[in-house]
Amino acid sequence: MYHKSVGYRWFYACNIALTGLCALLCVLPLLHILAVSFSGKAAAGANLVTFWPVDFNVEAYAKTLGNDNFVQALFISVKRSIIGTALGMAVTILTAYPLSKEEAVFKGRSIYTWYLIVTMLFSGGLVPTYVVMSRLGLINSFWALILPGLVAVFHIVLLLNFFRGVPKELEEAAYMDGASHLRTLTDVFLPVSLPALATLVLFQLVTHWNAWFDGMIYLTKPTQWPLSTLLQSIIVQVDFTKLSNPQEFANISDRTVKASQIFIGSLPILLVYPFLQKYFVKGLVLGAVKE
Repeated sequence: MYHKSVGYRWFYACNIALTGLCALLCVLPLLHILAVSFSGKAAAGANLVTFWPVDFNVEAYAKTLGNDNFVQALFISVKRSIIGTALGMAVTILTAYPLSKEEAVFKGRSIYTWYLIVTMLFSGGLVPTYVVMSRLGLINSFWALILPGLVAVFHIVLLLNFFRGVPKELEEAAYMDGASHLRTLTDVFLPVSLPALATLVLFQLVTHWNAWFDGMIYLTKPTQWPLSTLLQSIIVQVDFTKLSNPQEFANISDRTVKASQIFIGSLPILLVYPFLQKYFVKGLVLGAVKE
């Protein structure tokens, strides 16, 4: 009876309308970018494109994908996302597992945990971090994009809280069968923690794919930049010489090229996110119950 009341119907209708409006506000800018990328130079330059291409052509994509700098930056971003996510997950899992144990099992657990939390709340700052990276010889190195953020404390806290929720009976049964800690981790904890692991993989992928500031700081050569850094330089600083020969823009609009670059840069995440979106929602409450 409650679900059939007039008040509930109005409340439900308002929720649907508000959710639809928010979704529309997220989708329309992307549709506009896509339409501009497939439009002609005159229409794009005169701001005549809304959500449907005008004078349809694929010249902007041909110029973008035919440029060596853009393709190389795309490859660097893919390489960074794969390697960074793999190493980050390995560090997160191997750190979260021992910290999920009780104090009686792992002496000094609280000290290590609080040490990590303090580093999450208080960082050394940009200048000391740059000095450390310089002293380590990581300037203009691919590893400068991965190593500074390899230990993601927030992810470690989420995963160790998830590990602490795994039934003790499963762990005790593995020990009774003679399994070591490593075997217990791989055969017991990881299989039952797939939702948490999928969430953290998504967090890591999105972080590495969208990061641009570290490339701008640690890499002085544009040929070493990941895609996000290259797009930031081109779009914000309007420096097209890093991407293409300026003479090529005689027959193509800079707006269409920008739009094609933005859409290509966001396409990988757009393809992955719909299939794993539910894990983002679950990730919001991963560590909400346990300490």
